[in-house]
Amino acid sequence: MTVRLKDKYDVAIIGAGPAGMAAAAEAARFGMDVVLFDEQSEPGGQIYRSITTQKNADLELLGVEYWYGKALADALARSNVSYISNAVVWGVLPNLEIGVSVKGRGGSVRATNILLATGAIERPFPIEGWTIPGVLTAGAGQILLKTSNVVPAGRLVLAGTGPLLWLLATQYLNAGVRIEAILDTTPGENWKFAAQHFASFALSPYFFKGIALLSRVLRKVKIVRNVECIRAEGDDKIRSVAYRTRGSEVFRIETDTLLLHQGIAPNINMSKAIGCDHVWDDAQLSFRPVTNSFGETSHKGIFAAGDGAGIVGARASEVQGRLAAVSIAHQQDRLDNVRFLGFSKSYRRELKRWSGGRRFLDDLYRPSEQFRIPEDNVTICRCEEVTAAQLRQAVTLGCPGPNQAKTFIRCGMGPCQGRLCGLTVTEIIAKERNVSAQHVGYYRTRIPVKPITLEEIAAHPVTEESIKAVVRDLPPGLTGGEE
Repeated sequence: MTVRLKDKYDVAIIGAGPAGMAAAAEAARFGMDVVLFDEQSEPGGQIYRSITTQKNADLELLGVEYWYGKALADALARSNVSYISNAVVWGVLPNLEIGVSVKGRGGSVRATNILLATGAIERPFPIEGWTIPGVLTAGAGQILLKTSNVVPAGRLVLAGTGPLLWLLATQYLNAGVRIEAILDTTPGENWKFAAQHFASFALSPYFFKGIALLSRVLRKVKIVRNVECIRAEGDDKIRSVAYRTRGSEVFRIETDTLLLHQGIAPNINMSKAIGCDHVWDDAQLSFRPVTNSFGETSHKGIFAAGDGAGIVGARASEVQGRLAAVSIAHQQDRLDNVRFLGFSKSYRRELKRWSGGRRFLDDLYRPSEQFRIPEDNVTICRCEEVTAAQLRQAVTLGCPGPNQAKTFIRCGMGPCQGRLCGLTVTEIIAKERNVSAQHVGYYRTRIPVKPITLEEIAAHPVTEESIKAVVRDLPPGLTGGEE
């Protein structure tokens, strides 16, 4: 779908997952001029990836929850939203000017309001050997399944904790894949913290779906619980995975593929680059942008919704997108007070329904410290090949935070811009300094937040605002560094 960009829109939305699709269609419904930028070739985000091209025969394979996304994509297609696929948004200036590259061609647009629906990224899972070919994340495995119907060949082991691990196992079983084992790293003591929130989870729409999903996997796959140590072994490719449970000796399973997962975290690179305030959420062990109940951030005119504003799940993300849209419509005088209050009340009621039990899941699947804060020999920054030992040594030499770690050991300086190491770096430094993660802070992200060519940057007009955006918040001296 080819759409010519206008100079300015009422609303610009970044990300076409459940929050972005729902917000775009909702905003267009109130007569606003909306543009939706999507890095993928079709809408759906990660959770509903390739939803518009999947065949009905795949319903049983991917599940009913996945196919719900088709309704959101269809509503988007029927709307007057300008949907721009293959669009890399690499920066947002303080004046709400957006730098975007579409299929390699750079440009810029302005918007009265911007909604960040950037979704989530997988939490780092740094173990010994996680850089060996054949070791991937569960999210990568699911992307291959949804986009190309590709599944792992040969022997497969899944390891970690979190709902996605069990969902992927179910989808693989539906596809006829044999799973050698699931190495469950969920700490047993998590149950006593999660138990106090069990009632709200039991009343949520996810309870019986979760029970059905788990029971299917438990009947078909060997589950190893209380796993406290995992090591991938191999040279040019993975050959085996070694593990240890409480008080046990080291066991090994020969495997051709190891998929790792221990939860997801908000993708905050864009909101950080813009300069929005962020806070450490200890329940989810991650940073998230500070927002009000409608998703408005500390930066005037910029909203955040969905998992990019704090992990809530697909259906709650959809409702958050609609809440942000009605708030923007009200601010732009497209919605009177009575209708605004009516929509708000209805969507808040729906959000409460889909958010029920979230704290139970957060507490139950809270990753254990040894898998978040690895031993010295483990690589933490894959781009620059930095080990945990090197980071700890930098801290002893006076490195106070992630931003200074870039200067000391180039940690976080690679193409991923800290996406694969950010949380690990923060938690290692916090533990070494015996301070909170909030005190240590996160990488100071700058535009461009995605790798693009100089030609694409040059296509963006040079203005006083763009110059200020590049030079603002210069790194402090090595004696400072807390956020």
